[in-house]
Amino acid sequence: MKDPTIYDVAESANVSITTVSRVLNTPHQVREKTRQKVLAAIEALKFVPKAEATDRARKRFGKIGVLTPHLTMPSFVERLRGIADTLHATKYELIVYSVENNEQLQHYVDMLSASKRVDGLIVMTLPVDETALKRLQAQKIEIVCIEVPNPLCSTITVNNFWGGVLAAQHFVDKGYRRFAYIGEPFQISADLGTGNSEKRLKGFQAGLQDNGMRLHDEYICLAVSHSIDAAIEQTQYLLDLPKPPDALFTYSDLCAIGALKVLRQRKMHAPEDLAIVGFDNIDAADFVELTTVDQSLEQSGKLATEVLLSRLEGKIIVVQNIELQAQLVERGTT
Repeated sequence: MKDPTIYDVAESANVSITTVSRVLNTPHQVREKTRQKVLAAIEALKFVPKAEATDRARKRFGKIGVLTPHLTMPSFVERLRGIADTLHATKYELIVYSVENNEQLQHYVDMLSASKRVDGLIVMTLPVDETALKRLQAQKIEIVCIEVPNPLCSTITVNNFWGGVLAAQHFVDKGYRRFAYIGEPFQISADLGTGNSEKRLKGFQAGLQDNGMRLHDEYICLAVSHSIDAAIEQTQYLLDLPKPPDALFTYSDLCAIGALKVLRQRKMHAPEDLAIVGFDNIDAADFVELTTVDQSLEQSGKLATEVLLSRLEGKIIVVQNIELQAQLVERGTT
């Protein structure tokens, strides 16, 4: 039986060849109902575009895609570094797809499931639903998710709750007694599919409670966005309270850097005026002497790539779920 062509797809979906081409290359320009008809035909016929089929027939190289939000944020850059370094000596090239919203995510899922432009896919902290994953897997695309637990594919996660516990215990051991938290709104974190902000906060609260202490509601700041500017605003609020905190745990190192900027502007110092613990351990954390929770960013990218390559080579068949343990790195801000 001959391989299906773009003409077969067009006939099956009752659309023009031009429409099929648009679904393959610019799916966001095609109406949802029409796009789904074409995608269903592609899946039913097991159609692979000619250019992609030629690449695979030659077997000169393969392609690994990465779907990632916040492409310029340090934590994602460091994960990408782990991925790129691991792929360097292999036959695979890296393609990065930057996702800014759910519409873009859907666009890339549609494009990749229709065209099979990649052999494997690493999804970083994005909520790819079960239907989308099954469509990608139906095209024999191997998938590994980072930070988003999913029973359908292998995952690399970090114990965010434990990271919060570590921060709390460190503050208690150092003698601090009035605590604050700056984090990302739970809804934003949930929309990304991770819930990390809530997990880190709950771990922090649990760690304090284990020591007979408490994080009071007025000291919990959920910024409108995950940015240095938002952290600056929240830190100013905390320092202006009648009883300001003496210890601050932040959702990320970027938030902690924002807090450090406020201290500098007010001619205050960490840890004398405010002790600070961040989360991530990005490269800049060492530069500013920030105590932080290390979530092995580069290592998680490396592990995700190793698992993906093992699946592509048939060395691993079962789904793997690897959880990395967070570790506290003590520096000068505590």
